[in-house]
Amino acid sequence: MEVSIQSIALATILTVLTTWAWRVLNWVWLRPKTLERLLRQQGFSGKPYTFLFGDLKEDSRLFREAYSKPIALSDDIKPRVLPFWHQSSQTYAKDSFMWIGPTPRVNITNPEQIKEIFSKIYDYPKPVFHPLLRSIADGLLTHEGEKWARHRKIINPAFHMEKLKLMLPAFYSSCTGMVDRWEKLVSVERSCEVDVWVDLQNLTCDVISRTAFGSSFEEGKRIFILQKEQAQLAIKFLQSIYIPGWRFVPTSVNRRMKNIGKEVRSLLMDIVRRREKAMRAGEAASDDLLGVLLESNMKENVGMSLHDVIEDCKLFYFAGQETTSVLLVWTMVLLSVHSDWQARAREEVLQVFGSRKPDFDGISHLKIVTMILNEVLRLYPPAIRLQRMVHKETKLGKLTIPPGVHLFVSPLFVHHDKELWGEDAQDFRPERFAEGVSRATKNQVSFFPFGVGPRICIGQNFALIEAKIALAMILQRFTFELSPSYAHAPFTVFTLQPQHGAQVILHRAN
Repeated sequence: MEVSIQSIALATILTVLTTWAWRVLNWVWLRPKTLERLLRQQGFSGKPYTFLFGDLKEDSRLFREAYSKPIALSDDIKPRVLPFWHQSSQTYAKDSFMWIGPTPRVNITNPEQIKEIFSKIYDYPKPVFHPLLRSIADGLLTHEGEKWARHRKIINPAFHMEKLKLMLPAFYSSCTGMVDRWEKLVSVERSCEVDVWVDLQNLTCDVISRTAFGSSFEEGKRIFILQKEQAQLAIKFLQSIYIPGWRFVPTSVNRRMKNIGKEVRSLLMDIVRRREKAMRAGEAASDDLLGVLLESNMKENVGMSLHDVIEDCKLFYFAGQETTSVLLVWTMVLLSVHSDWQARAREEVLQVFGSRKPDFDGISHLKIVTMILNEVLRLYPPAIRLQRMVHKETKLGKLTIPPGVHLFVSPLFVHHDKELWGEDAQDFRPERFAEGVSRATKNQVSFFPFGVGPRICIGQNFALIEAKIALAMILQRFTFELSPSYAHAPFTVFTLQPQHGAQVILHRAN
């Protein structure tokens, strides 16, 4: 009897080990090689799959090499910010793939295919986010299916145009603080050097603090600093293979990420609970994003939990300041180089507003400023990579995408595509947008700095209004040029940023 029990136990253990070994073998070798064969049959090309790591080691090496030195302002930025993909497109073709560990990632550049991918959101969901990324902001950005649809409906009212109009005083107040400080700096010698990247980040954090939570930048400063550190730590993990469960290993980085998450959650929970308490006491909901969100949520039969509200607040903070700050910094860099367009934009701003503070009606008349911002977004899109995946065999135009494949769509690659934009695709030419985006793109999906389709960035109008007000107020008071100390070094920490800052010489406008 005892022998029989031991035999059964041994057989069970052997069965479990065999099953586990087969699954591991399938994950790290058999399945990737099968997917590689299927992709090559579809006309895609790329490096052969190498055991477990795929192209990650080479990708990391190219990033380290690219980030080690700045480039000229006239250089193509793709080899610096997406070095592996650029090399792959040069070696193979635009329709290429790379290996993120044992998972193939296919580059999609065809506008019709891009349109289909971002229109059929249930056929092409986002890949499962790395747990460390979800710890930064696990809100609307990461949700799928019914939960995404319900949350988008609840959050939408906070970004309606009539609500954004009510936030203009907050935009204006934050911008005034920055330009007043700059004026004091230039008052003595009528010019000074400023790293505008630092100030523009502080500006957009102040704006999101005021408009999201009704607080000043000082109250939200701790959240901003913590999330910035968290993002810098997380980006390192994205350049290595994902090992399930590794985040639970008590390494110094994992402990730091966990502590940051706890502190950010605690700070935001205090803000949300104070606001909920005030609303239950009969106080009217504020017109800031949190107030509108809580009011909208209370009207729903199945609303968002406290956890969900906090996660979306984290997303407001993180994404709400990043997008606008990078748009503004690249705008100032490019206008510093293209002084003719800077002068044209200033003339328009003064014609519309004079020395008055910008208002909502006037913003809609800033045609040249809008052309400039669109061209900056084309050349330096905040998010340079968008990803989707398929769970089942899926037809994409003439392609058949096998399950488990990730689709890589880069706004940067598409925005710089000479077949779509002409031989001058890498040149700064705002006149492309003189007759609007539709005419510039010939009604193709070839310009999508905020994404496209149902999941287009919910904060698009927020970011553009903020950018127009800030740029108008800067142009009213200053002319600017690049400092000799400026080093052109675009790189990515989720968004496309200047690695070494943006040193600009400010002059008082006449």
